[in-house]
Amino acid sequence: MISIVNPGELATRREVESGSNEQEQAVKEILAAVRAEGDAAVRRLTERFDGARLASWDVTEAEFEAAYQAVSPEFVEALRQAAARIRRYHEKQKRQSWMEPEPDGTVLGQLIRPLERVGVYVPGGRAAYPSSVLMNALPASVAGVKEVVMVTPPRPDGSIYPPTLVAAKEAGVDRVLKMGGAQAVAALAYGTETVPAVDKIVGPGNVYVAIAKRLVYGRVDIDMVAGPSEIVVVADETAKPAHVAADLLSQAEHDPMASAVLITPSSVLAEIVALELEQQCSRLERKEIAAASLRDHGAICITQDMPEALAVANRLAPEHLELIVADPWHWLGRVKNAGAVFLGPYSPEPVGDYFAGPNHVLPTNGTARFFSPLSVDDFIKKTSLISYSREALLRDGPQVMRLAEAEGLGAHAASIGVRLEEEEENDG
Repeated sequence: MISIVNPGELATRREVESGSNEQEQAVKEILAAVRAEGDAAVRRLTERFDGARLASWDVTEAEFEAAYQAVSPEFVEALRQAAARIRRYHEKQKRQSWMEPEPDGTVLGQLIRPLERVGVYVPGGRAAYPSSVLMNALPASVAGVKEVVMVTPPRPDGSIYPPTLVAAKEAGVDRVLKMGGAQAVAALAYGTETVPAVDKIVGPGNVYVAIAKRLVYGRVDIDMVAGPSEIVVVADETAKPAHVAADLLSQAEHDPMASAVLITPSSVLAEIVALELEQQCSRLERKEIAAASLRDHGAICITQDMPEALAVANRLAPEHLELIVADPWHWLGRVKNAGAVFLGPYSPEPVGDYFAGPNHVLPTNGTARFFSPLSVDDFIKKTSLISYSREALLRDGPQVMRLAEAEGLGAHAASIGVRLEEEEENDG
């Protein structure tokens, strides 16, 4: 089911599905139609792809109330507890504007302002994840975004998965629209008669949504074009094989393209985990998906020692990294590249997916080498502040002119020179 390999045989990166030429062309046509026709195109495409004929996009208060009636009180309570933890964690990421006066009267600083309007894409159907609503909408709320607009595909009868609606209400989403696919991305990016254009689009989707986000980037900002889910477990002989196997399967069940890798210096643990994976996988509801993931993209890598294990993990730069070792805090200092790190036997990855507080929107496919998890920073913009004093300009102006002249930009130099000459005349 899963291969046991040495470090040299372990692949470092995988090709992320970026879409075929036919898919990209189809998305371009959808974007062009929505840009030209607005609501009419979105309505036509929603009926075509989702089978839903809608008079209005907006989810009503009555539909929110019905959604709460359709889920259990226990689900609502769990969602509220998770939301509270996620909000509390992201509150710690908030930044403040700052200004720093200098002795000569110059003031330099940075203004921090939230984005005006953000769109959150939430998948529907079998890939409906209420937890993603919390992870995408709450950081925007904490950042102070004035309006969060959520789009999600309707079912053929025009309804929305009830847990998704409950999550939207609990996260404080301002408006939920029944639309999905590339047409929803286009509506958010360009705006229509009834859908306001946003400044940024976040949230996961299928390949058509990913292509659409990539194509509208520049018109709006996006979070990232994420690949399939990944987990790397670094474990030593103290790890329980059943725990390791269960954690690997927690990601393998997402998608046949998902990657689950164990890195360990213990050949004994490697052999037992391989057996555990077969036994546990056979009992899963999504066993076909998990088995395909393990077969095609999973591996157990045996290293000489723990330093080599961490070096291999850093080379993979995984989305999720678990350290199930005797002293995980000792080895944390060697972790250089990971979207999120889970330390010790009581920190399985699903705790981070749903409840702990840190964001589960993480860089994939090795991009943890340079990308970070979704955070409050993704929903703010920074403006530099410069207030030069007369004294500072007289002092620094000649240096500015020299640098401008070296680049052949005479008007740049002249904008300084005219002021310096004026000051000299006034002094004379």
